[in-house]
Amino acid sequence: MGGTCFVISNGKARETRRRKDEAEGESVVRCLERGDVFGEDALFGEAVRTANMVAMEMVTCLVVDREAYRQLTAGDGGMTESEGWESKSELEPPPPGLKLTDLNTVGTLGLGGFGRVNLVELKSESGRTFALKVLRKRHVVETRQQRHVLAEREIMLNSYSPFIARLYQTFRDSKYLYMLLEACLGGELWTILRDRGSFTDGQTRFYTACVLEAFSYLHARGVVYRDLKPENLILDSHGYAKLVDFGFAKRIGPGHKTWTFCGTPEYVAPEVILNRGHDSSADCWSLGILIFELLTGSPPFSAADPMKTYNLILRGIDLVEFPKKVGRSAAQLIKRLCRDNSAERLGNLKNGIKDIQKHKWFEGFNWTGLRALTLPAPIIPTILSPTDTSNFDSFPEDTTPPPPDDDSGWEQDF
Repeated sequence: MGGTCFVISNGKARETRRRKDEAEGESVVRCLERGDVFGEDALFGEAVRTANMVAMEMVTCLVVDREAYRQLTAGDGGMTESEGWESKSELEPPPPGLKLTDLNTVGTLGLGGFGRVNLVELKSESGRTFALKVLRKRHVVETRQQRHVLAEREIMLNSYSPFIARLYQTFRDSKYLYMLLEACLGGELWTILRDRGSFTDGQTRFYTACVLEAFSYLHARGVVYRDLKPENLILDSHGYAKLVDFGFAKRIGPGHKTWTFCGTPEYVAPEVILNRGHDSSADCWSLGILIFELLTGSPPFSAADPMKTYNLILRGIDLVEFPKKVGRSAAQLIKRLCRDNSAERLGNLKNGIKDIQKHKWFEGFNWTGLRALTLPAPIIPTILSPTDTSNFDSFPEDTTPPPPDDDSGWEQDF
């Protein structure tokens, strides 16, 4: 049982886990260095350690124990269990040793190319709900997405930000992969945008700030997200937006680039289209596109054919006519985020994300309150219970036959 969390101050270590299909031997899950964190689950309750940390050289760690963490987060504005079911449902991890058979399916929250996301409830505790993402293994193999799926698992399991949906644990069987996530029942930001048509400056600023906090966390750890869009932002019970769906996320490390072509056509950066290699600056480009879409209801580059969309993107943001509802400072920010040359892009300069946060459009914004989760959200979703799926679109029951088994073993550590 663990009661402490560790932050590497100096040195390098590696995380190893025993393989489920082997009586002996362990596999390396990841390598950690200065600034990386491990053992976080112990801060939220009694948690059984599930991995070994092996020093690769002399390592110095900073240590936080559970009681100190509770005292630090118990001040005014901090969320506690007494505030109601939403805090417990969203913040408390599942009990140790949880199995798929311990869960009941309540309903469907979303559908995707690989499978669906269900709302599930603990059989042993009514009202304790989670989101369960179900992926068809055979479809992952047929579309050659194995690396992306494994990267999604690794990145999300090791991401501890209030602006990123928490992945608690994963399961697998012969047909499916399962990802157990926190249940955010406020609905997709895209659904709210669709119903309202567009957002005000203040609403857009709040959701953009949530994304910036998530990007700041990811980029500091060498992770590029690469799939920003309103569909991948989901609201929790307090109206805060969280990033979900890390299928295109990749850990590339500082100063490195990657060449994989991926992303939603309307949000893809020019360097991705031209295959020049891209890094975290591609996320800054997509942030500019998001701001434009939230303010106007549609992205600046859009056509029925993806190739036509790419051609519009390559023509540049300066040829886009901005509606009057987009203010001068917002338009300036969008254009600075969507510079064709990634080296000139705001967010990719000397001060990184801080340059965006200090832009005139954010003047007077309460960043401290946002990070403390005390800043009131502009839209508070109505959630009647921890099993309420009314903020999501209705989906038909899954009547498709089960997919064939896949026993190739590519997901043995999932």
